[in-house]
Amino acid sequence: MLAAVNGCTATPAPSTLTFLIESSPNNLDVRQGTDSQSERIGGLIYDPLVRKDEHFNLQPWLASSWQHPDPLTWIFHLRPGVHFHDGHPLTSADVAWSIRSMTNGAIITAKGGAFKDVTAVDAPDPLTVVVHTSVPLPSLLFNLSDGLFGVVEAGAARDEGLHPIGSGPLRFVSQVQDKEVLLDRNPNYWAGPLSPTIEHVRFQVVPDTITAALEMKKGSADVESNVLTMDMVHALAGEPNLRIDTGPGARVDYLNFNVQDPSLRDPRVRQAIAFAIDRPALIAALWRGHAHLADTLLPPGHWAAAPTADLAQYPHNIARAIQLLDAADIKPDRNGVRLRLTLKTSTDETTRLEAQAIQAELRDAGIVLTLRSAEFGTFYSDITKGAFQMYILRWIGSNEDPDIFHYGYATEMFPPKGANRGRYSNHRIDALLNAASATTDEAARRSDYVQIQQILAQDLPTLPLWYPDNIVVHTTRVTDISLNPGGSFDLLRTAKLQ
Repeated sequence: MLAAVNGCTATPAPSTLTFLIESSPNNLDVRQGTDSQSERIGGLIYDPLVRKDEHFNLQPWLASSWQHPDPLTWIFHLRPGVHFHDGHPLTSADVAWSIRSMTNGAIITAKGGAFKDVTAVDAPDPLTVVVHTSVPLPSLLFNLSDGLFGVVEAGAARDEGLHPIGSGPLRFVSQVQDKEVLLDRNPNYWAGPLSPTIEHVRFQVVPDTITAALEMKKGSADVESNVLTMDMVHALAGEPNLRIDTGPGARVDYLNFNVQDPSLRDPRVRQAIAFAIDRPALIAALWRGHAHLADTLLPPGHWAAAPTADLAQYPHNIARAIQLLDAADIKPDRNGVRLRLTLKTSTDETTRLEAQAIQAELRDAGIVLTLRSAEFGTFYSDITKGAFQMYILRWIGSNEDPDIFHYGYATEMFPPKGANRGRYSNHRIDALLNAASATTDEAARRSDYVQIQQILAQDLPTLPLWYPDNIVVHTTRVTDISLNPGGSFDLLRTAKLQ
């Protein structure tokens, strides 16, 4: 698979770091971009108000401090001396616009739902922002953090992602769809610029993982993060010019159902599919043990995560799957086929391998699964439109806050307003979400979120699959790599080129 390649080996320019990604970002404006490439690359162009540390605690960033004087008011104090890439000073007016634009129609974004209860944003002086809400909004800080939010210049509109101007450590140069994104080092970055050994970063789009592995092997690319299959990582482990760094990951891979589809409307059918999938076997075979079973979307150890013992479990059990299909009055035809379903994925190689394995496993329960893979833009457009029966995707970053349950399962969060792509609706879930958002008492919120996870584990609009480890392959010319559990590209903040 990774045989030697004939011909000359391309060598990156001494001050250019080439970073492989599997798809083009759908929008580099972090307010609008919702795919992982948009949030990760955009997170280097723009700065948020607060940043998550390695334990997902929120720390000061553009906001040096904040107060919460009453349940409906947040006061943020901005750092002085911060400038956008075009030289304009970053002030409270820019922060206020960045928040307002997500709900006032200036842009159309699925992230706007997180700010629907913001009633006003005031800028009483250049370094003070006051956010007023109609209800207590304990998730506000998280939604103003890295990957989910970035401060744009006041007036930045829907086309901001075509020529993004932020205040982050890298500044935009150009983008060619399905080819590359070029960024330059921001020498005047307020938090300290990147290593002077890195002047340029080229994010090269390589959808095919075999090609990506060969690029790494040849040394014509410097870094890839969680792109290659585990078999490819294993094959590259002995290459003298490469290093592999591994750490725990917060990302969760999941299988989502369109619960409005006639074939999947009955939760017993979704449960049967869960019982038919042998997740531990897939972890062992596809991930070589570098992943851990997931029962919820929240990362392991999260304060709001329900204990495994409190959630419905779906160990591999074909007999139980068939029993549930019988109970749902789904009988086999003369060929033994009970259901014919379609599973959509992107062209990501690991996801396609997962889909093929699931396809084979479901046959034992009489379920014939047709696979449909498309480049990410087409795939993502389909799932946001509800044009699917099942799909596999991953949550990166957004699942680090329990507001993910509101964003992904509240009745009011059907796209384009939110990410309830399976059109799931449960009035009890809605009530619990409202209760959790109406208080800042962590114990009360945890109780609500545990109940939400229990209902979701039973109704199963989504089957959480596993938490893959964070695995970065890089050449020996790249040093000082620091991994982040969320799998962000923040490793570039510390990296150096030899």
